[in-house]
Order: sequence, then C-alpha cells, then structure tokens
Amino acid sequence: MNFEVWPEAVELGRLFAAQGYELALVGGPVRDMLLHRTSHDLDFCTSARPEQFEPILRRWGRDGFWDMGRKFGTLGAMRRRDDGTEVQVEVTTYRSDVYDPDSRKPEVNYGDSLEGDLSRRDFTVNAMALRVPELEFVDPFGGANDLAKGVLRTPVDPRQSFDDDPLRMMRAVRFVAQLGFRIEPATAEAISDMVERIGIVSAERVRDELTKLLLSDRPRAGVEALVESGLADIVFPEIPALQLEIDEHHRHKDVFEHTMIVLDRAVALETGPDGPVPAPDLTLRLAAIMHDIGKPKTRRFEPGGKVSFHHHDAVGAKLTRKRLRALHFDHHIVDDVSELVNLHLRFHGYVDEPWTDSAVRRYVKDAGHLYERLNRLTRADATTQNRRKAMVFSSAMDEMEQRVRDLKEKEDFEAIRPDVDGNEIMELLGIEPGPMVGRAYRHMLEYRLDHGPVDHDVAVAELMRWYGSLED
Repeated sequence: MNFEVWPEAVELGRLFAAQGYELALVGGPVRDMLLHRTSHDLDFCTSARPEQFEPILRRWGRDGFWDMGRKFGTLGAMRRRDDGTEVQVEVTTYRSDVYDPDSRKPEVNYGDSLEGDLSRRDFTVNAMALRVPELEFVDPFGGANDLAKGVLRTPVDPRQSFDDDPLRMMRAVRFVAQLGFRIEPATAEAISDMVERIGIVSAERVRDELTKLLLSDRPRAGVEALVESGLADIVFPEIPALQLEIDEHHRHKDVFEHTMIVLDRAVALETGPDGPVPAPDLTLRLAAIMHDIGKPKTRRFEPGGKVSFHHHDAVGAKLTRKRLRALHFDHHIVDDVSELVNLHLRFHGYVDEPWTDSAVRRYVKDAGHLYERLNRLTRADATTQNRRKAMVFSSAMDEMEQRVRDLKEKEDFEAIRPDVDGNEIMELLGIEPGPMVGRAYRHMLEYRLDHGPVDHDVAVAELMRWYGSLED
C-alpha cells in the first residue's frame, strides 16, 4: 500500500525511534490519508510515557507546546512550515481504558501495545495506524475494507463499545453526515437498543456532535440517521415529533420530509466566503431544521377537513429557545435561531399584496443582522410543487430585495433612529427621565419607519403634535 505521508510525521517517528520508543499515526489522519483528504492535525500514539516523550515533543514543536491532556497521557505541539501553514500534533501513550458504567469518562490505564490501543477506538475506520518512521500499515480490525465499503462498524462488540462510551453513538450518526457512510446493521441495532445510555453524556458533548453533523457536507443524512436511530428522541425530540400522521385527504405535507427539503435548500443558498452567508452556516442550518417545530403543538383539524397550524412560528420560537438552551448553545446562537423561527412567515404577506416602503423598512429593521439569513430561510421554505406559485413567490422575493437595495441607497437602514433623540425629547417636551420619554421615542421611531428620513423641523412638529394629542 502506497502512502503520501506528512514529512513531519516521519521526522517525529525518527526522533522517537532514536530513543527506543514506538510511534504510530492513528485515527482520523490515517483514515483521511486513505480517502486522499488533507489534514493538518496529526494524532499519534506511543509506547513512551508522557514524561519520557515530553522532551522530544518540546524539541520538535518549536512553535508551540501544550499539556492540557497530561492526565490522559496526551501532550501536544505545533510547528509552522515555510509556507506559513501550521501542523499540530498530539501524542498519547498507548491506552487501555476502563469505563465507569455511570460515566463516560474513562479511568486512564496505560497499555503496552498498539493493537490494544486500537481496540478501544470507536470505529474500525478510525482503528487503523501507520507506524513511523518505517511506514508499516496496521489494520487489525479490517478498517480499510470498511472504509472502501463506506461502512461504520465497531472494533469490538458494539454493545460493549457503546456501553463503555455512549457518545460513540452520536459519533456514528455524525460520521454518516461527514463521510457519507452507512451504519452496519448490528451496530445500528445496538444504537437503537441503547439510546437511553446517551443520557449520561453531558449536553455540551452532545451539542458538539450535533454541531459537527450540521456543519458537514451532508447534514440531511445525519439528521435522518439521528431520527432513525432513536437518538433524536432523547437529545432533540422536537425533530422526530415532526413526523406527523398525514390526514387521509393529504391536506398537509409530511412536516419532517418538508423540513429535510428546507435544510437541503438552505444549504444550497449559502454563499462563498465573501458572500453574506458563508457556508457552512450553523445559524441558518439550525433555523432550517427548527422552523416548523411549533406545528405539532398547533395542529388543528378545521371544519371542511382543512388543517391549520396557527401561530406555529411564535410557538416554535419558544420551543427553539428552550431546546438550544438545554443543549448549552451559545446565547447568540439561541437568540438568532429563535428569532429566525419567529420571523420565518413574515414575508408571506408580501406575496398577496406588495408592501409599502414603511413595511419594507420594518421588515429590514426587525430582521436586523439576520436579514440575509431570513431571506434564505424564507426562500428555502417555499417548497410548493406548483410551478406557478413557486415562480410568483420567487419573483416577489426578488422584487422586495431590490426595493431594499434601492431604499438603502437613500438611507442607512443599519442606523435607523428617530430624527430626535431622548435628550432632545426631554428638552422639547420639558419632561424628566421616565416612561414618557420611552413612549415618545417609540412613537418617533414608528414615524421614522413610516415616513423615512424627514427634515428636523418636521420631526419636531410631529413630536409636539403627538404630545399635544395626549393632553387633549
């Protein structure tokens, strides 16, 4: 088997061999090497203990060294190449972990062989190694064969593997999304039978796996695998809840299938690195899978056989906030995704009757920094099979976006403020700080949105008119 191996890996292998220690490249870098994918982060395991190989790693890593993983037998280092790219390496002593059944944190025991270390890894495609500097390929569990077939299988009995570390079940569905692989039947069955074990895994670790899944090239495949496995029932129950029973007259779409289509379409609408929504965009992708999660709670069968989902946008926004907080997402993500869900139906009124300039300003003002994402979510959500309706909707969105561009040439949407500020309001009205100042400010903001920028004298006259009307 021919390999194009990182020269840094060979050099490090020679340094370890000179001291009588074994060193092997392991895990993802070996898998990616066989898939002809690039990697700048290299993982190694070694027969040496951390205190033995620390001097070697410090000498090699002239541009950086870290030891946060020392208690797990792991040290890291970094080197910059002449072209400015960085190569980061982490080296771990051979491991033979023992897991507490009530925790996913292993008790670290050092092992004495490479094969033993590989046996404790999550999947066979990650249980391959390349000894350096001799470049001997080590594959005791048939990982290369599984890689060629696109199969995810555990090196040991899957029930033992997932019992030892339940997070591996989440990693399985994540690899479906990242690598396009399928989960081998016995492994899939074990996941389905053991989904409750995911409950001992911290919300942060689950969130990190979900994030990697959604930012992959195939997020839809990952979400579908998450639901099919039963894991979503535990970690993200709002998603499988979208699999509503379709009424006998098919008066509404399969909401889960619709959501998967919206996810695909939203991904396709992301832009290049210089565009307004660079791919991959976690906020947009989360909003796509959550935009309709309010539907199960709001579904009503109306007279005449129609089905309604009134206020599913507002209900969905609340459910979104609750779920993302439970998964410990950053508060900016929580706020932004919840607001996109809340606003995702906002544009639909424009199709029936084009808005005034005032309504366009309000749409842009309310969307704020989410404007570009909201438009993409709205476009992605228009999944009608009726070509005429689809063309009308797309044309209306094109028209609205052009009107926004035209208005922005005349005024600064990013800085829409009343034409009189709070201090001037107090001075003109002769009032002290308090609720009335806030009421006056809000009125003048509404006036600004309705009329656009006006002369200062006109704004002052409107303020005085409004205040006088309160006294009458």
